[in-house]
Amino acid sequence: MRFESYRITKEIKKNLAAMGFKRPTDIQFKCIPNIQKGEDVLAIAQTGTGKTAAFAIPIIDQIQFNRKKDGHSGIKTIVLAPTRELAVQIAEVFHQISRYTKVKTLAIHGGVEQDPQIDTLLAGVDILVSTPGRLFDLIHQGYVETDTIKTLIVDEADQMLKLGFYKDIQDLLRHLPKNRQTLFFSATIDKEIKKLAYSLVNSKAIRIQLSPKNPVSKNVTHAITFVEPDHKRFVLERIIKENDTLKFLIFVRTRVRAERVKAAMERVAIQSDTIHGEKEQEDRFAVLKAFKSGENRILIATDVSARGIDVPNVDYVINYDLPDKPENYVHRVGRTGRGNQKGEALSFCAEHEKPLLEGIEEYIHVPIEIIELSKSDIDQSIFFSDDGTDNWKSLIAKNKEDFKKKRKKKK
Repeated sequence: MRFESYRITKEIKKNLAAMGFKRPTDIQFKCIPNIQKGEDVLAIAQTGTGKTAAFAIPIIDQIQFNRKKDGHSGIKTIVLAPTRELAVQIAEVFHQISRYTKVKTLAIHGGVEQDPQIDTLLAGVDILVSTPGRLFDLIHQGYVETDTIKTLIVDEADQMLKLGFYKDIQDLLRHLPKNRQTLFFSATIDKEIKKLAYSLVNSKAIRIQLSPKNPVSKNVTHAITFVEPDHKRFVLERIIKENDTLKFLIFVRTRVRAERVKAAMERVAIQSDTIHGEKEQEDRFAVLKAFKSGENRILIATDVSARGIDVPNVDYVINYDLPDKPENYVHRVGRTGRGNQKGEALSFCAEHEKPLLEGIEEYIHVPIEIIELSKSDIDQSIFFSDDGTDNWKSLIAKNKEDFKKKRKKKK
């Protein structure tokens, strides 16, 4: 089935064609008709399968169709997202699909001044994409009127609920009309989260689950190699320099680790950017923009970027540190192999990280391919390095000293 066959407005069909959308993905094929019918939906599918378009297409179509008859009369849809970057990305998808329509979408989030967001709200929007904090602030200030809301969408639902937003979502539902549609979308979900999700939708909600037993996308070739902490930077350097045209997304466990790895790479003439919660929001957006455009091909990130961020043409994901939570492995490696593209992911595992590896393999239900690195391979990687010396301890000491200075300044 092609999008031309769908019961959607000609403007949306034109936009989808311009975006290169010809046939719906499995999650889109299953979700769009049910959402058009007004059903509550709990949808679970692998990352990179087009979940955002699965709810954006029918919602924009519905608003555009009704707007032709009734004109603009308040916010019709709220989309909740766990991170600021994801909120902006979702809004971009809505903008693209609604380009030749009169449907207006606004992303609001913390970390930036609220006044420009309020001005746009007052001018009138149809779809509001938001992080919970900023949304609740503006509701309580009276800038967001909720009595016209017809649909609530919770994206990355498991992450939203695990971050403790369950009570906030419950509070939001009290502000919304009872006769509404509720949609939950996520790549992963467990029994506890499923129970919470079902408590927020009506009893006849449609459950659509397209995740196979192994939740890692079939488009991603992923493997693991055993590397001790002192040697990780040498192996990383060699991989990057031997693949000097590829786009790399490198995941570490903490913001401090991100800056350490960046500094280590700079010492061997590899330029990179970092993204983590310590950076100002404008800096985070600028870094993502540079990475998406290809201005910078190496981004070192904490898990703030593992959830839902659709960066085009990421060739290689490297888990420099294994994630603490097994489900984050799925979201990390899913940053490559998006849509119909193929991608590769490699994880470094030190001896002390082996329990984390066991947890990941238990979660994805299959063993991860092992790429053996011999002592000779490690020695060659160290020799390959521009400096050939291991100043990791001094680098850590310097980072700790810089961190202490920042804390003193804040006080």
